[in-house]
Amino acid sequence: MLRTFWRLRVAGIEHIPPSGPLIVACNHVSYFDPPALGAAATRPLSYMAKRQLFRIPLLGPLISALGAFPVDRSRGDVAAIKAAVGLLSKGAALGIFPEGTRNLKRDIQPQMGVALLAARTGAAVVPARVCGTAHVRRLARIGVVFGEPLRFQTAGKATRDDLAKWTTELMRRIDALGETFGGN
Repeated sequence: MLRTFWRLRVAGIEHIPPSGPLIVACNHVSYFDPPALGAAATRPLSYMAKRQLFRIPLLGPLISALGAFPVDRSRGDVAAIKAAVGLLSKGAALGIFPEGTRNLKRDIQPQMGVALLAARTGAAVVPARVCGTAHVRRLARIGVVFGEPLRFQTAGKATRDDLAKWTTELMRRIDALGETFGGN
């Protein structure tokens, strides 16, 4: 459907490692971003999704079956972090939207969860950008671009300042990918 109706374009697919723990960190402007990102990726992605989505008939069971797991965004959700670490420790790929919610105006500060998970698990982080999903109702063209993998490393245990710097750098790289298809 994505390739037919929205003429999905994908760039940088070679940056997705074929195996090993992986976090694909992407911008988020629309409910359509997770399906677009998943359709473009060469590996199955599991997602953290706000817990309220799991209460919606049909949608809740569907996203569960597709590998999504709930996160309570109102607090530091230890169970969601443990679930993510568990998946990554098994070599899975996880799709995460660092802003934690849709951010059409690009005015929401990103959370440090991607950096925290990368620091704890050693997972590679591939920045990604979805373009065109803000206008999905008009059947506008959708593009997904993947950037070069990053590794967040530190000499010792990561500090809050380390996580903040990594998050800033990651978001800078995600933003720079927007030039590939002309932004979002």
